[in-house]
Amino acid sequence: MGESSSSVSVDVERISFGGKEHHIQTSYGPISVAVFGDHEKPALVTYPDVALNYMSCFQGLFFCPEASTLLLHNFCIYHISPPGHELGAAPISLDVPVPSVDQLADQVAEVLDYFGLGSVMCLGVTAGAYILTHFATKYRERVLGLMLVSPLCKAASWTEWLYNKVLSNLLYFYGMCGLIKECLLQRYFSKEVRGSSQVPESDIVQACRSLLDERQCTNVWRFLQSINARHDLTESLKKLQCRTLIFVGENSPFHSEALHMATKLDRRYSALVEVQACGSVVTEEQPHAMLMPMEYFLMGYGLYRPCQLSCSPRSPLSPSCISPDLLSPESMGVKLKPIKTRVSLQV
Repeated sequence: MGESSSSVSVDVERISFGGKEHHIQTSYGPISVAVFGDHEKPALVTYPDVALNYMSCFQGLFFCPEASTLLLHNFCIYHISPPGHELGAAPISLDVPVPSVDQLADQVAEVLDYFGLGSVMCLGVTAGAYILTHFATKYRERVLGLMLVSPLCKAASWTEWLYNKVLSNLLYFYGMCGLIKECLLQRYFSKEVRGSSQVPESDIVQACRSLLDERQCTNVWRFLQSINARHDLTESLKKLQCRTLIFVGENSPFHSEALHMATKLDRRYSALVEVQACGSVVTEEQPHAMLMPMEYFLMGYGLYRPCQLSCSPRSPLSPSCISPDLLSPESMGVKLKPIKTRVSLQV
């Protein structure tokens, strides 16, 4: 698994939910990208949290009919999996160096180069949100907008660093054991859906638990090591040249981190949406809560749901046309109540 100066892709025969997987050799090892939609449309790049891939992190959002229609109508989706997190991945040798967060951000740039993509929209969850934010600070001209879910921004605190070290040791010696899965589920979901002795856990938690069994523990260990050694992006946020929409569940362990990040961004070009009774992975737990804020956010780029747009977008996004009013804290910095179907906003 040596370094390569050029990118080589091997297309996987398996077609998942209408998409096609590409295995791309980058300078820092192979990476898997699942592509869905018309390549002529603007690109939306996603990156999931630790131990997740697009099926376990974004399936809820893309299976939500209204959100799926909004995103798939306007974008070609490029789901990047952290190294070795794709379905059927082989364990990465322990002899291969663990990539730094800088190298993981550079991998994203190489993926864009392989597909011939210029500027893209980004959607990341927690650790994936950190990688895409870091990518946006390093390659400012290549990011049109950031949609971040329960993002990380600062370096790991001593508490988080020690907690992740314990998880890493458990992963290394015992694999994806029951305790590891419980810790990860607490990271992802609120107690409302994790259940209790009286209330069974929800279907999304059961599905995620099952998908965690398919992860290669060595590969999860590597990504956790990378994220645990991350550096503070606070000062770099001032360099961002794109607009940012942040979602965070009020029960997320990273709630304060998201609030910190929101305060460091230019309020004219960023917005924070807090989702009540929700954990970190809003894309799975309450995907409907993301619909209306995303609609307003994308509306500024001239993107709409099909009922409002007669033709499919084929031109590059133009961030200059977005109205700051649409992203002001007064119009979008709202709290959302738990929802079942459509989201209702309270200003």
